[in-house]
Amino acid sequence: MPRHSITELDFRALLGRYPWVIERDHNCILSPDSDGLLCGLLMSHYLGWKIRGFYDGKVLAIKEGVNPRDCIFLDMEIFRPNIRSVGQHMVMYDKADLPPNWSNFSNCIAANNLRNYDFKNDFKLKYPLGTVHVLLSILGQDQTIPIPKSAVSPLLYTDGTFKNQFNYPENCLSWLDFLGANNANSPLQKVFLDRHYSTYELMVELKDLFSQINVIGGGKRGGDKIKISDSRGNIVNIDSRTHQLKSATKTQAEAFLGMLADKTGWTFTPAHWSWGPYQTTRFRKGSVKPGKARYNALLAQNPISLAIISRNSIEYTIDGDGVL
Repeated sequence: MPRHSITELDFRALLGRYPWVIERDHNCILSPDSDGLLCGLLMSHYLGWKIRGFYDGKVLAIKEGVNPRDCIFLDMEIFRPNIRSVGQHMVMYDKADLPPNWSNFSNCIAANNLRNYDFKNDFKLKYPLGTVHVLLSILGQDQTIPIPKSAVSPLLYTDGTFKNQFNYPENCLSWLDFLGANNANSPLQKVFLDRHYSTYELMVELKDLFSQINVIGGGKRGGDKIKISDSRGNIVNIDSRTHQLKSATKTQAEAFLGMLADKTGWTFTPAHWSWGPYQTTRFRKGSVKPGKARYNALLAQNPISLAIISRNSIEYTIDGDGVL
């Protein structure tokens, strides 16, 4: 691996290494938040991918009879060489001293790894957008993806992208250059470079989006996600008898997906989305303070996934049952 940052993504090389990302009809597993759901909607619409379940770092819920190792995980980095994944979290601690099993990420498209960004040297430069923006930049190399004006607000809303644009403009501009947003054929140009809205109009549009999400959530927070576990890792919103997503949760999820579909033009095809019966697995989730020795000890435990989420915390998930 090179010891310097890469300033412009070589899409041809990326597709040569990860051809599966633009192949049709794969099964996938999503993170159950707005970014993961947008990823699922995008890949379902353009490539016919089937959403077989969800993984939130504590619980995996996957359609019965489907092998999770055969699925592509979206909006998370899976630390297994035989499992394909796409994510945007920082996972590397020190590029000059990689752990012996670093190749476990060999089948993972991780935004920060693409630029060789690590916690020790580059944390303030970490990726500031969503996984859906990575996928848009990649799919835009293979086909034309129109971005209507109505799609801008959900694509700026997800993962707090609109906040990062104004809090960290220099870093956001660097990443947009890296992802080729200045190229005329890039769908990201219509999201970030086109003059769709004045600043005031964008605030109004986001306000309206927040209101719609609030209505979908019944006046409570969470209308933009599917909750499959609580803070302690207990499984919620999946019926213990039928193993199906509970009716109210499914209705809310479909309402949110329908709203996203209306705004983006990416068709919500119910047959592509599995709401059960699920096989569910609880994992052990924890966190440690960043440090080279602690990081190396953590990776020696072969976690399923990890993310350096702040200067004070590395979150990780351990698979005690060997499901993944």
